[in-house]
Amino acid sequence: MRTPTNRSTKRRLARWAAPLAAGLLVLTGCGAGGGSNGGDPAANYPSEPIEIMAPADPGGGYDMTARSIARSLTEGGVIESDASVYNVPGASGTTGLTQFVGENAGNPHQLMVVGKILVGAIQQTDSQVTLDNTTPIARLAAEYDAIAVPADSKYKTLEDLMKDFKKNPGGVAWGGGSVGGVDQILVAKLAEAAGVEPGKINYIPYSGGGELTPAILSGDVDAAASGLAEFSDQVAAGEMRLLAVSSEKPIDGVDAPTIKEAGYDVSVANWRGIVAPPEISNAQRDAIVSKIEKMHGTKEWKETLESNNWEDYLMTGEEFAKYIKAEDKDITATLKDLGIIE
Repeated sequence: MRTPTNRSTKRRLARWAAPLAAGLLVLTGCGAGGGSNGGDPAANYPSEPIEIMAPADPGGGYDMTARSIARSLTEGGVIESDASVYNVPGASGTTGLTQFVGENAGNPHQLMVVGKILVGAIQQTDSQVTLDNTTPIARLAAEYDAIAVPADSKYKTLEDLMKDFKKNPGGVAWGGGSVGGVDQILVAKLAEAAGVEPGKINYIPYSGGGELTPAILSGDVDAAASGLAEFSDQVAAGEMRLLAVSSEKPIDGVDAPTIKEAGYDVSVANWRGIVAPPEISNAQRDAIVSKIEKMHGTKEWKETLESNNWEDYLMTGEEFAKYIKAEDKDITATLKDLGIIE
């Protein structure tokens, strides 16, 4: 295993070496594939191992996504070189983002997993480095939230819950993940759709499912919003009931309506994707996009989506860049409504 010092040294060298090598390959058609590939940058990329940053601890969604991408690229036969993953936790992903942009400018062999949570974290931490400083490559997958209550709750449907919520917003305690995260954003959007000011929500944040689940079962909160997977075991055991899911369309195998079907025009996807560093060329960006699109078609990636109950959410290149800007605008407005940022 390489030490951080070796990795840092390699990246400093890669800042000029990798772009130069890639540029020569594009211009001359030399290297892997030689003249048979001509000047096709997608055919000549990558010319060295790829490293993917997960800006969080091992085991979470970013980490799982990064390792699934690496496995699908290599085992799916998309690339001949190696693809490895490293973790940089801290500040809800903004620590990793700052390091990624600062150390890897111009290097197309460095990639980073990003997502909706990071967009909100950038706003909350007032990070000086944003996703505008990266090169968007692809949005890949999404998970959806669910709204759940204890099995013995008086709330049998989402509308039952919303009647009390609209009548006395502060009287309904909502549980969910971290402040300003996807779960709180979902509850805020549901409040807005119901004509309730988001600032009146009684929202109690928990650090993860290990804390949220007992809070729901004990009645410390009346309802909770979290990733659908967080509730699956308790629902299967008959300890919780799902009232709705945040997807656009019904989810196969899930016995709950969408929030839209329940009468509220709300859909929230906890998406994840991948970006490259700044200062790579358009040809290099297109080459990475091409490899990710091929990865998307592999059986390894399809198995990843199915086994994790992730939705296929592919969007690439400029379209993804525009999507990130729209997400930033939307999340910023919601966080302001909640009083989390000014």
